[in-house]
Amino acid sequence: MANDELELFLQEMSGVKRLDADVLADENGAGAPTLAQLARRKAAELEPEYDPNYLSMEYVDLVKPDEILAYKKDGVQEGVYKNLRLGKYQVDATLMLLGKSLVEARSALAQFVLDCHQRGIRTLLVHHGMGRDSKPHPAILRSYTFKWLQQIPQVLACHTALKAQGGYAATYVLLQKNAEQKRENREMHQKR
Repeated sequence: MANDELELFLQEMSGVKRLDADVLADENGAGAPTLAQLARRKAAELEPEYDPNYLSMEYVDLVKPDEILAYKKDGVQEGVYKNLRLGKYQVDATLMLLGKSLVEARSALAQFVLDCHQRGIRTLLVHHGMGRDSKPHPAILRSYTFKWLQQIPQVLACHTALKAQGGYAATYVLLQKNAEQKRENREMHQKR
């Protein structure tokens, strides 16, 4: 049976000629990559193979320079969040992102939060500026910072700072306890 199939195949392929080129080009140029595709390809070639920073550089919903930034994970107590909003927690570490590019700010924020979490620092203040004069869009760094904070697993909540600590140009950040702090907390409550 296989011999009959081979003869049938060879019969059907008898008029086929080999192409001179391996790549077919559309005469209209419709198959050519667009400028945007070429730019993305070039950017992808320049990127390192592995980027340990998971914070997204994709589309962001732009916030206004004078919009209050507020985020709280499920499970965070209202009283804890209220104290953060009202600036009642002592700020133990501050990060200045002003003047940094988005790539630099992304890297700095991710490293800062990770370092603070490992060291047991719970309340942070991030200065990102209001971005009124940023081009081409206002508040671009502010918008990305707010988006990134929500993507970081160690961040429990964040809120626009009080005027005395930067107002719309800064954000309070509350981090979860690290493993050592959680262990100490369990031990403390078990002894009761």
